[in-house]
Amino acid sequence: MTLSLLAHELTAVIDDVAATFGPDVAPTVAGELDCDPAHPGTLVCWQYGVRLDHCGDAEHRLAESVLPSLEAAGWSAHDRSTPRELIARFNRDGADFTVHVARAGGGVAIIGSTRCVVPA
Repeated sequence: MTLSLLAHELTAVIDDVAATFGPDVAPTVAGELDCDPAHPGTLVCWQYGVRLDHCGDAEHRLAESVLPSLEAAGWSAHDRSTPRELIARFNRDGADFTVHVARAGGGVAIIGSTRCVVPA
C-alpha cells in the first residue's frame, strides 16, 4: 500500500472524528515523518493533526459517538486520560491517533500517524 493511500485514509478518519466535535477545525500538522531517525528516509509515515479551540459537550461526544463508531470500524481504543485531559488512543493496522479533550475549556486536539512504509 502506498503512503499516499494510507495518508488519505488517515486524514479522512481524523476529519470525520473532528466533524463530530464541530466545524471550526484548524490543521496543525500534515506531512511525512521519518520512522527511524538513525536511518533517515528508509521508513516513513504520514502524520496528520487538527484542533478545535472550543467544543461544548466534547467529553460526551467522545464517549457516546466517536468511541462506538470507531470500535465498530475495527479501531481498538485505549484510555490514556490524565487529570488535565481526557485522552483516547485508537489503533488499527499499524495506524494510530489520539483524541485529546481538555477537561477545562473544551478544546479538542486530534493527531495521528499511519503505519511506517518504505518510500516509493
